[in-house]
Amino acid sequence: MRITILNGNPDAGNQAFDDYLRQLAAALQGQHDVAILDLRELDIHYCTGCFGCWVKRPGQCVVQDESARVCRAAVQSDFLLLASPLIMGFVSALLKKTNDKMLPLIHPYFAVDQGEAHHRARYERYPLLGLLLDKGPDSDDEDVVITTEIYQRTALNMKSRLAWAGLTQEPVQEVAHAIDRL
Repeated sequence: MRITILNGNPDAGNQAFDDYLRQLAAALQGQHDVAILDLRELDIHYCTGCFGCWVKRPGQCVVQDESARVCRAAVQSDFLLLASPLIMGFVSALLKKTNDKMLPLIHPYFAVDQGEAHHRARYERYPLLGLLLDKGPDSDDEDVVITTEIYQRTALNMKSRLAWAGLTQEPVQEVAHAIDRL
């Protein structure tokens, strides 16, 4: 299985989070092809909502940044792990802006899916999604539940499903084992 981990840790000083992801990648590497994209090291601009990725350059953001690299890695993956510390009750702004820049992966057109209007797929296949959160001292269990529910909805729009969600408070080997079972 090809696994891409999007590291949404905005703080280079938060070495514990980065170390956890490296240990997780190492634990998965034996049976899987694993890549980590450290989002804070990429030049990713905010989405301006111009819809250029749908109208002017279908499937590509009109702003030339490294979001195209993230989109390519996502659609070429079997499992996309979105990883972030919880900051003020939600994923980091870094991970959120990257998620927003993945809008070109879907069509602007809608179709009814599970009784709801959702964007049509641009590609035949999309990766399963996973969510790995680091619950800090300013977050609680309700923050985890709300964030997980939002990413379940995000997965629907990405023509996928949130196949797994967990916390960095769980041992790396347990998280790796849970991902192995997908």
